[in-house]
Amino acid sequence: MSEGIRMKQSTVSVIGLGPMGAPIADNLIASPAAVTVWNRTAATAAPFGARGARVASTPADAAADIILSVLPDVPQLEALLDEATLAAWGSRRARLVIMSTTSPADVRRLAVRLEPYSIAVLDAPMSGGDRGAREGSLSIMVGGSEADFLEIKPVLESIGTTIRHMGAVGAGSLAKLCNQVVVAGTLTALAEAFSLAARSDLNVEHLAEILGGGLAASAVLDLKGEKLLRREYSLGGSALNQLKDLRHARRTADEAGARAPLLSLLEELFSEVVERDLGARDHAVVQELFRDDTVTH
Repeated sequence: MSEGIRMKQSTVSVIGLGPMGAPIADNLIASPAAVTVWNRTAATAAPFGARGARVASTPADAAADIILSVLPDVPQLEALLDEATLAAWGSRRARLVIMSTTSPADVRRLAVRLEPYSIAVLDAPMSGGDRGAREGSLSIMVGGSEADFLEIKPVLESIGTTIRHMGAVGAGSLAKLCNQVVVAGTLTALAEAFSLAARSDLNVEHLAEILGGGLAASAVLDLKGEKLLRREYSLGGSALNQLKDLRHARRTADEAGARAPLLSLLEELFSEVVERDLGARDHAVVQELFRDDTVTH
């Protein structure tokens, strides 16, 4: 059976239409899948009906073969899982795909809870930011059984270009937490380097160009360089979510007995960002910890 045929036979729901969920839903609408969307704020979901999706009135009404949860974290999803919703999703033997960055332990616990309802849980967190979501070029790391992975893979191929089965339930989340340490670390290193350059009367834009052409080049620099240079911190991924991810990573590292001094420092720095009431800004706002003057954007 071809992947295209399999995808036509699958119904897909997207739960949560925020900065990542909305473009994911749009890309799925453009695919062969039959798409349903649900969002807590109904007005956010309504325009997707005009674009070809079915708009569900409740989470239970969003029952489908494959349900993508693009909510901030597992607790927000669990708040929706009343008996009516579990019964409706279970009747479809749904594959529930957690696309948020979360704790591997939380995903495994949810999988155990939903197994009696015939709902299979997979974790498939994403990397690539809102631009990757819009372009359908996300990197997606998946935890779950091999059979379930093969069933959801055609759907994921409509929203991502690098898709890997990392192992059992929780493995995708673990891979994403490793990714988030690198992202936060690179952002912070760039912020510190730019601050050093500025304080030393070095042309920071020229420095960014040089970094991008050498060993210090990175996707983080490509995606966030302009935000750092312009001190413009519209979302993107928020600093508050970055801190959430680092805290998940810290607990996971502690459970694994892993030495993680850089992770501890990053958690401390992003905690300070949030304490300064900058948590709702793009996580590049960590740069403001290295600036003497006040952020204006």
